Amino acid sequence: MECSLDKKKCKPCEGGVPPLADAAISELLGSLAGWERVGNAIGKTYNFRNYYETMAFVNMTAWVSHKEDHHPDLHVGYNQCRVEYTTHAIGGLSENDFICAAKIDTLLSV
Repeated sequence: MECSLDKKKCKPCEGGVPPLADAAISELLGSLAGWERVGNAIGKTYNFRNYYETMAFVNMTAWVSHKEDHHPDLHVGYNQCRVEYTTHAIGGLSENDFICAAKIDTLLSV
């Protein structure tokens, strides 16, 4: 039985492995609502009612990133935050990007 992405743990990646193939990226992306491929990254924009909610989300995202040791680029505005993941060490996407994306989505499902 395959484990859902949000239950997995990121594995250290120091490079030396190839990025995921397009077929694997498409399959993993299909399991994430609202995420899109943007070049060598995946991204999603989250919208909020106000600045306080936006910053609470940013702080929760920072906590997940710290726990997984895999960090996104965040683009923060008054009532929105764009999250983008890529694995810099391999110059493309790894399973870690999708694991973290799934974990970020669960922050708002409670």
